[in-house]
Amino acid sequence: MDLSQVLGIEPATEKEKPKPRTSQAEKWAMHLAAATQFYEREGHLKVPRKHVETITFGGGEDQEERELRLGAWIGNQRSRAATLTPERMGQLSAIGMRWA
Repeated sequence: MDLSQVLGIEPATEKEKPKPRTSQAEKWAMHLAAATQFYEREGHLKVPRKHVETITFGGGEDQEERELRLGAWIGNQRSRAATLTPERMGQLSAIGMRWA
């Protein structure tokens, strides 16, 4: 007799399993991709604070759409400019970020 019979529960199916947590590096990459997409479409990074950008990432069957609060993220990066790594500052500057 196994525990599922004793407890009266069934194992989770693939669809029911929780998604793995997104690392900080992955979150940064997704927001940078959203900022790049916005810049390429609009020609600037003057993103309204409440703007939500939809990005598609992943490949093949693992492709997924996400809605990211890009306006808030851009504002937060500007306010944290003093603590951002030079690499991240460079990545944002390369796509048109204005720091003031």
